Amino acid sequence: MGPAAKTEFGVFWSCHDIRHNKYDTRHLYILFHVSRAKGECLMIIPCEVAVKSIIPAVKALMAKELVEEHGLTQNEVAEILGISQSAVSKYSHKVRGYVVRIDSVDEVQPLINDMINLLMGETHQRSEFLELFCETCIAIRKTNLMCKFCQKSEPTIEVQECGFCGSLQSRPKRR
Repeated sequence: MGPAAKTEFGVFWSCHDIRHNKYDTRHLYILFHVSRAKGECLMIIPCEVAVKSIIPAVKALMAKELVEEHGLTQNEVAEILGISQSAVSKYSHKVRGYVVRIDSVDEVQPLINDMINLLMGETHQRSEFLELFCETCIAIRKTNLMCKFCQKSEPTIEVQECGFCGSLQSRPKRR
């Protein structure tokens, strides 16, 4: 990991580069102190949990569909999704991306199909794809499939009292 520092607010930060092929991804990790008065962690946010559970599940479904329904090779799928061929292989063999079973969520498959159609088209707007991806994540989170992972990452969360993900509203479409 890169440099780390402590601020007067108790925030530690660390930043490092991960360079993979043509991509340059920068990550910033921010760790917040536990509130001693309430016993709550201040910054375990659902999106952080989704990164390790929902996003791989969505990518796994997309990879599966591109290989099985569109007849693409793992290398072609890797190129389209911006991931490695080995990641596609792991998705195909259910080694990765199956922590959360999302294929039974009714709203997911049409959104997956829309994302694939965008990616398979000649041109697509990145913002349109991102909106669909976020809408997919919201649809999954509204089912409370992610609650147990939030609680594992922060045991003080009372799942019955949280209700955050269940109250999310889909964004209106700009189309």
